[in-house]
Amino acid sequence: MANNLKDILSHLSTDIDQETLLLYLQDKLSDEKKHEVEKKLLDNEFANDAMEGLQEFKDKQRVAYLVDMLNRDLKKKTEKKKQRRQKMQLKDQSWLYISILIIILLIIISYVLVHKSMQKP
Repeated sequence: MANNLKDILSHLSTDIDQETLLLYLQDKLSDEKKHEVEKKLLDNEFANDAMEGLQEFKDKQRVAYLVDMLNRDLKKKTEKKKQRRQKMQLKDQSWLYISILIIILLIIISYVLVHKSMQKP
C-alpha cells in the first residue's frame, strides 16, 4: 500500500496536499492561497466539514502533532494487519502434498490387495 494512502489528511481533497492544509489551519498562507484552498474545499462537502472540525482546535500547532501521531498509529495498525494476513496464508508445503499423495496411494493399494485376497478362495 502506498504511503500517501495511509496519511489521514491526504484524502480530504485530491487537489490540496497535507502540508498546504496544515499551513492553512495555522494561518501561514497568503490571502490568495487561502482563497484558493477555500474554493477547493467548497467543492467537497466532507473535506469542508473535516476542515471546520480541525479549525475548532485551540492550539493550531498541536494539529500538526496530532496528524503525525494519527498517521503513525494508522501505519502501525495497517502493518499489523498486513503481518497478520501474511501469517494466515498457507505457505508452500510440498512435503505435505507428497505425504498426502503417498497415503492415498497406500490406501488404494491396500484396498486392491484386500479385494484380490477376498476373491481368490
